[in-house]
Amino acid sequence: MKLNQIQDNQGARHSKTRVGRGSSSGLGKTCGKGVKGQHARAGVAVNGFEGGQMPLYMRIPKRGFNNLFGSDFAIINLNRIQAALDRGLLKGKDTITDADLREAGLVRSARDGVRLLGKGGFKTKLSFQVAGASASAIEAVKAAGGSVTTTFKKTVHLNKKGTPGKRLVRRQKAAEKRAAALAAAG
Repeated sequence: MKLNQIQDNQGARHSKTRVGRGSSSGLGKTCGKGVKGQHARAGVAVNGFEGGQMPLYMRIPKRGFNNLFGSDFAIINLNRIQAALDRGLLKGKDTITDADLREAGLVRSARDGVRLLGKGGFKTKLSFQVAGASASAIEAVKAAGGSVTTTFKKTVHLNKKGTPGKRLVRRQKAAEKRAAALAAAG
C-alpha cells in the first residue's frame, strides 16, 4: 500500500442531504417541512408537545419521590465476594475495605460507601471494614470466622441556628424514653 492509495472504508463518509434543489429530489421547494406554520420556520423544537393531546409524560401515573437525605450505598452480596476470592480477583488479605472491592471491579463507587448483604454462602475467614452490613451478612461472616466493622454514620442536618431540627430532637427524646423503659422493665 502506498500513500496515494489510502482511503476511507466504504460508507465511512456520508454526504449531507441537500434540500431545496428541485422537486425531483423529493426534498425541493419546502425542503420536507410542509407549508407555512410554526414547524416550517427555523428554531422550533416543541419537545413533549403532542398537538394539544394530553402528552405521554402527563398520562403516565407518577410514583415515589427523590429523597435528598437518603443514603446511597453500593450493595454487594457475599456470594459474589466468595466467587471473586475463588477466581483470584480479590486478594484474601487480613482486612477488606470499600476500596479493595472497588479495585476488584465488584462494586461501583457510591456516595456513602459499600453495604454487604448476606445472600449466598460464604466460607472464607476474612475481616471486612465497610460502610454497612445486613444482620444476615454479619452472621455469615462471623460463622466463617471473620468479622465486620461498619464505618457509616448518618449526617445530622442542622438548621440555620446550628442546632438539630425539631423532628430529630423529638426522635432522640423518644429513643431515650424507650431505653429508660426497657432498663426499668429488664
